[in-house]
Amino acid sequence: MRVLVTGATGFVGRHVVAALCRRGHEVHVALRGSHRTGDVPAGVAHHAVGEIGPGTDWTAALAGMQAVVHCAGLAHVPQRSSGSSDPPYRRVNADGTAALAAAAVGAGVRRFCHISTARVLGEASGPRPLSEADPAAPVNAYDASKLEAERRLTDIVAGTALSAVILRPPLVYGPGAKANVARLLKLCALPLPLPFGAVDTNRRSLIYVGNLADAAAHVLEPPDPHGPTAGGAPAGTYLVCDGEDLSTAELVRRLRQAMGRPPRLVPLPVRLLTVAGRLARRRGEVDRLTGSLAIDGTAFRTATGWSPPFSVDEGLAETVRWFRGTAG
Repeated sequence: MRVLVTGATGFVGRHVVAALCRRGHEVHVALRGSHRTGDVPAGVAHHAVGEIGPGTDWTAALAGMQAVVHCAGLAHVPQRSSGSSDPPYRRVNADGTAALAAAAVGAGVRRFCHISTARVLGEASGPRPLSEADPAAPVNAYDASKLEAERRLTDIVAGTALSAVILRPPLVYGPGAKANVARLLKLCALPLPLPFGAVDTNRRSLIYVGNLADAAAHVLEPPDPHGPTAGGAPAGTYLVCDGEDLSTAELVRRLRQAMGRPPRLVPLPVRLLTVAGRLARRRGEVDRLTGSLAIDGTAFRTATGWSPPFSVDEGLAETVRWFRGTAG
């Protein structure tokens, strides 16, 4: 297939491009400007579309395309409010996705895979993992803009020949990861005991970037006529994850093991970690480390027959290998 990938030079997008190329697709990428062509793999065509937003002209980039994998989005800008979309998030994530979806319908594209986030369901799970049946509960401007993007995409493609699949991953880790993953890697690399030994009952779902890229590529595969779960994905919204949830203590153990270090975990009570986080004005980070955000990826696996090609330990080992290379 001829596939257009947006956000192709970003963390997830780079891996999606590689996964599609391995499957033999003719991959094209949309770039903000020609100055980014050095980040595009050899043999991959590129199209400069400018900034992504409501006014982006997708005509040339979508010409002749059969599928789109939309990875582009705005994730890290200072937030001025919580619970609603600030203009920068809304313009890129919601308006930009809507404009691309409308242009894809007009261009005759048949398959559309949109990378969203599990955080549209909130930032904490209760006694059971979150599923597609749970109501949306975005916490901040980014989450709200991604939820709006999902809803507008669904509305635009309704009744058209374009089949849209929305993937909601949890925390994505792997080579090139930034933000929370990068901070945790730096913390685990310190030759010091870490106070997370008692954080062993929470559950966090993760997905290795290679697994997410493979899932996105799998969405584009045509269904096998001999079996309803042997390829492709029915249009809809799906949670997708590695399938093995970890406590914070277990995650740190495995990361340090991959680094060749002993765990060195001190069982500091969670309530003391919470107090320390509040005093250090890091309450949000501590809550993410001590709380649970588990999701159920069963629906996607059942509907598609997909299974992650990498185990959690394999993904963490690759992540640590990359981290060591960049850290010198």
